[in-house]
Amino acid sequence: MNMHLEAVSSGARPARNEDLAIATVSRHGHELLVIDGATSVADRDYIDPVRGDVCWFVGQFASVLESVMREGLAQHEAVRKAIEPVYARFQELGGERDVPDYAWPIAALSWVRARVTGAGHRLELYSLGDCTILMRTPDGEVRDLDPFVNPQEAIVRAEVARLKEEGVQDPATRFSRLLPMLRARRVVQNTAPDSNSLCLRPNGAFAARTATVDAPAGSAILVMSDGFYRLVDTYGLHTPDSLFRLCIGEGLQAALAQLRAHEAATRAAATVVKAADDASAVLWHPAKRAQPCHSGEAAA
Repeated sequence: MNMHLEAVSSGARPARNEDLAIATVSRHGHELLVIDGATSVADRDYIDPVRGDVCWFVGQFASVLESVMREGLAQHEAVRKAIEPVYARFQELGGERDVPDYAWPIAALSWVRARVTGAGHRLELYSLGDCTILMRTPDGEVRDLDPFVNPQEAIVRAEVARLKEEGVQDPATRFSRLLPMLRARRVVQNTAPDSNSLCLRPNGAFAARTATVDAPAGSAILVMSDGFYRLVDTYGLHTPDSLFRLCIGEGLQAALAQLRAHEAATRAAATVVKAADDASAVLWHPAKRAQPCHSGEAAA
């Protein structure tokens, strides 16, 4: 069965998209990836003052990983092999010497490899961080293939709510008040053994969530950054099922347009740190033809 591949990636700020979405076909199967660079908590960019350090990191890693994919490695081996030259380049650019730990870029990554098996597909999942992977089966059931709750998100939301109760309405001022907490968290993510984030210098193996799932023939997969999934879990504009129906029926751009319109209309009342976020998604579903695609300014 031929599969349709579609990817979309949109930055919340012009020319500074820290996400990347890839949907392509390799000799191992269909490769579906979303990389969500974490917003920097540094005062400035150290490695790439034009595009930003996070964009540099995401783009460098994605470029190497796409090359490594062709070697036929397992996902955990490919990720570890891909990060090594990126870290080496970071060192060459003075990162080890000049960049404080809280300013080292990190990212979330969700990667689905779909291999043909019988009439359906076998899905190999690899996840770091808080992207979302949903599957819709031919009978209409929607499953979250990688249930994950980021405990830090609840802490940040509670602090944002507390600041608003204090009368701190300006987003820039709220972010400034949150900065010490955010920086302390970023240091942990960059230095902890077995990091569950994609970071430059993992102290041991990445603590990725992995799974193998059988997808019946006719199933569809939607991989999303947390910015795109705000349509469901933050704004309540969709259920997982209605989001699938929109994306399959009208395309990922239609869903993205809804997201941006809602963010623009509710910006002043936002209860999250960022009133708008970079948003990326990859869609995979039965179709007449499969077209590899690649979306995201980070890889430019």
